[in-house]
Amino acid sequence: MRMLCASTLLGEFFVIGFAGLVAMKSDDLTTATVWTVCGIGMLLSVLLCGMISRPGGLQLGWALQIALVASGFVVPMMFVLGVIFGALWWASVHYGRKIDEAKARWAAAQEAAEAPAGG
Repeated sequence: MRMLCASTLLGEFFVIGFAGLVAMKSDDLTTATVWTVCGIGMLLSVLLCGMISRPGGLQLGWALQIALVASGFVVPMMFVLGVIFGALWWASVHYGRKIDEAKARWAAAQEAAEAPAGG
């Protein structure tokens, strides 16, 4: 799960950066506003990659997704991206756990097959 969640966060990093470039074209937003919102989101995405396996890492990931949706109040484009990222985060956590369970079952089966018979 750790790898899938970290990959999702890195993907978010790049998408937020590109979204910031697009949002700067808006006449309603200043460059400072866009890069404050997007820069914080990008920074937190990268920092969280290293914290996924630590206690509370997944909860921090959910907090980041909620914050990205809430950042839509400042940069409206972030509402859409935040919801998409939240769905992607859910999928990463959900399917990452399934992958981890399958890997654990496979490792246990391999270990049982390699154990000496009648042991």
